[in-house]
Formats: sequence, C-alpha cells, structure tokens
Amino acid sequence: MKSSQGESTPVRVPASNSTPLGSTSKHNGIKPKMSAKRRVILILLYILIVVFGLFAGGFTYFYINILGKIGKAYTPFVSKEDYDTIDFDSLDDFDAETSGDTSSSWADGGHTGVYVNADYPIAEVDQIDPDVENILVFGVDSRGTDDVECRADAVMIVSINQKTNTINLVSLMRDTGVTIQGRSSQDKLTHSYKYGGVGLLINTINENYGLDVQRFIMLDFSSAADVIDLVGGIDIDVQAEEVKYANQSINEENQLMDSSISLLSYSGEQTLNGVQAIAWARIRHADSDFIRTSRQRTVATALISKVSAMSYLDQLAILEDSAGMFETNMTSMDLLRIATNAMGMADNIQQYRLPDDNMYTVQQDPWMMIVDWDAQLPLLKEYIWGDS
Repeated sequence: MKSSQGESTPVRVPASNSTPLGSTSKHNGIKPKMSAKRRVILILLYILIVVFGLFAGGFTYFYINILGKIGKAYTPFVSKEDYDTIDFDSLDDFDAETSGDTSSSWADGGHTGVYVNADYPIAEVDQIDPDVENILVFGVDSRGTDDVECRADAVMIVSINQKTNTINLVSLMRDTGVTIQGRSSQDKLTHSYKYGGVGLLINTINENYGLDVQRFIMLDFSSAADVIDLVGGIDIDVQAEEVKYANQSINEENQLMDSSISLLSYSGEQTLNGVQAIAWARIRHADSDFIRTSRQRTVATALISKVSAMSYLDQLAILEDSAGMFETNMTSMDLLRIATNAMGMADNIQQYRLPDDNMYTVQQDPWMMIVDWDAQLPLLKEYIWGDS
C-alpha cells in the first residue's frame, strides 16, 4: 500500500493461524472449515456432474443399443422441380398382381427389407403444418425374406397432431384406384410399391391424397407378429364368422414357417399372439376390405395402448428387442423427436378410412375403387389438419 507521498507502507496482518480458504496451513496441516455457501455450491456441482454422467451414459446406451439397432433404409430424395424433369419409363407392361421370389423363409430369422428403387427417388415436399407430422407405416405381402419387390399392404398414415394432442390413423385402401407415374391409366395403390419401391409409393400417396409424407416405417408381417409377441399378445374381440378365416391364415403361416401356432377355438374377447393377431387382421374373404383395414387399425391401436400402459423401463426393453424388426428412413434424432412429440397421446387415438362411405364406385375388371376425389379430399384435409 502506498502513502500519500508515494512510499510503500507495510500492511499489518493480525497474528493468527488463518490461511486462504481451501488451502492447507503450512504450520499444522489442518484444512480450515469451508463456508456454508461454498459447501452448498460444491454439493450442487457434484450432483450436476453425477446427473449429467447418468444422463450421458443412459443416452449413449439408448442411442447405440436401441436406436442403433433399428434398420435404416437410405432412400434418395430430389427436389420436386428435379423430380418433375425425370423421364420415367412406361410401367404399362409391368404385372404387379403376382408376388416375387418366395424361395427364402423367415424361419431363418430374417425379414423382408425395404424395396428402394434408385430410379424412383422421394420427391421433397414442404410440411404443410409444422405441428402436424404425417408418417407412412406399411406392411408388405411378401412370403419370404427374398420377396422384396412385392406389393404394399396395410397402408396407413400415422398423423401426429401436437395442436390437438392426438394421433390420427388413416387407412388407405390398398385397392384404391390412383394415378401412378409411368402408368397410362389408374392402377391400384398397392401396386405402386412393386413398380418403384418406397419412393414411388410415397410420391403416389402425396400426389393423389394431397399429403406431405417424407418419412416411413415398414414391417413385414412376420416382424409385426414378433412385435406383438414381445408385449405378450393383444386383446381382440373375434367375431364368430372370423374364426374360420383367421385359422386359414394361421395354417398358411404354420406351413411357411414350419411352426405349430395354435388355431382359434372360439369367438369373443381373447388374447391373440402375434401370428394369430396378424392372421385376424389380414382376413380378406369373410366380409370386405373395409372391415379388413378396420381390423388393421384395431391391431395397431391395441398394440399402442398396451405398450403405453407399460412402465418406462419395460417400454425401453420392448423397443430394444424390436429395434431390428422394422426399417425406416428416419434418423435416430427423428425417432427421438417423434417419440417425444407423441408422448402422452396414446389415450387419444382417432381412426379414419379412405375412401369413406359413398365416396367411390367399384370398377369390376380389374377390381378397383374409383374415388370421387373432389368430395373425398376436403374431408381428409379436415380430418388431418382441421381445415374446413
């Protein structure tokens, strides 16, 4: 310290054993007591470090061991402008009514991969409403793991609406007559997947239904059955007239898989295992394709409801065990975001089928539903986005 004349004046320090806080006395080796305020700060810091460590470890486990196992289908995208300039070959001579190679069986533990045709990239479209995300979920009617170029089945749009806090399921009838790139006349929606893979399927849906789908999840029916088995089956009210036809599908699956899944022995409310539930959902001859798609939505809703009722740890276990059973073009962060957005909506699921009643006529040869699009599309728009 300097005096007024600029000379240094020594500072007097009281004689004591005190030392700077947090240091150790050179004289007696005793660490002085820490102030209460500093102890609280350090305790909070330790807690934050531990919590962060647990979170980082848990996130790494979730990211690598769960999300990392999900099958990723890398599908090409192009801008809508570039897509419109592509010179597509004619598909008029393509026969999509028959399925492809069925020489391989799922008994080996595999599943049918997504059919990605580089000649039919996904055309980029803008999301219509940032609070409403539409995701394509579909199955395929393949009969073996090598049967990749097959038809789409159980085509469904899962619409997550954050504004209304609802999940809206929209079944798209597979035999709906639609305009498909490369076909000179209307053809069935289900055929678009076999013609050009998932890219042509998504583009066909967006162009005909006025949607903004960019992401998808695909399961073959063997994988779907495995997922249902993971949750211990689902409860379904089986009608008396459905038992016979469900058992026919179960017998077909038993022959294909060399398995011995039990047949249904009675009607009414009962817990179905995976093969039984999928066989029930795929019934085609007991009534109509309208009821069939209703069964598919019922299975999807029952599965969502059962998983949502599980504990968080059980849900993680189910997700980890089922991660390799489906394929998607969503990134791990996409899946995390969508799961977060959909959290808490499982009790608010709504269902819709398209075409709606009185919105179509039937063409007999080949059998197709010819939709009155001018009347149907406004109803679909209102259902998904709430627009009149």
